Amino acid sequence: MYFCKEKCAWQNARTPYYIYMKDTVFIAGPCVIESAELLDQVARQLVGINRRLGTDIIFKASFDKANRTSVHSFRGPGLEQGLRMLADVKLKYGLRLLTDIHESWQAAPVAEVCDVLQIPAFLCRQTDLLVAAARTGRTVNIKKAQFLAGRDMRYPVEKAQDAGAREVWLTERGNMMGYGTLVVDFRNISDMLSIVPTVIMDCTHSVQRPDAQGGKTGGDRRFVEPMALAAKAFGATGYFMEVHPKPDEGLSDAANMLELDKLEALVGKLLKE
Repeated sequence: MYFCKEKCAWQNARTPYYIYMKDTVFIAGPCVIESAELLDQVARQLVGINRRLGTDIIFKASFDKANRTSVHSFRGPGLEQGLRMLADVKLKYGLRLLTDIHESWQAAPVAEVCDVLQIPAFLCRQTDLLVAAARTGRTVNIKKAQFLAGRDMRYPVEKAQDAGAREVWLTERGNMMGYGTLVVDFRNISDMLSIVPTVIMDCTHSVQRPDAQGGKTGGDRRFVEPMALAAKAFGATGYFMEVHPKPDEGLSDAANMLELDKLEALVGKLLKE
């Protein structure tokens, strides 16, 4: 429906473009699709990092933020326009894509464009959503709920695998402790690695302070890098970071997103032995 079957623009370049696959998974992009210009700016930066560091960063952006704190918050362009914009990123830059789905009927059209379908943390036990995502044949990334322990994620994984999922990832994003902030128990990474081989640290959502500050989730991006490095020490095999050229002007998760120009240095640190 939306998938671009033509040769990507970067494949026509005079200088060959090589992607050296790494075992480490990197996911980066703006929290929500704000504009085509923002997607282009971030995608160009990711392509440059991939060239310089030999990575294969997956581009992430949401077409709809269905669980915003306030009904008046910006949600995104919606499914159809959002998928057209994401397909354009794939066509022009050759990046793999990830986006999240909130309802089971969204799985099939999203799978025509995106390589990884993400299940939001609050929805990680929704059987119909997991089954629909699994049946697309795409990789399914399940975020651990803020109210679950890592070892309990074997049940969502079983649902996806029983529905035919070929590859399932799990993502740690902290636990709600009841006082307006999230706390990360890094032992969850080890526990989830006993369930699946790919466990990703969500380095930006884990620094949230979801206490509805003026109808918006708060947070502190100063702790993004320490979260990533601590997760590496506990054996994480991937890292998820929402980025923005001007995070404080972002229309969703502004307090948590990492500055786009700081991404390469952090990825470089995480790649070092």
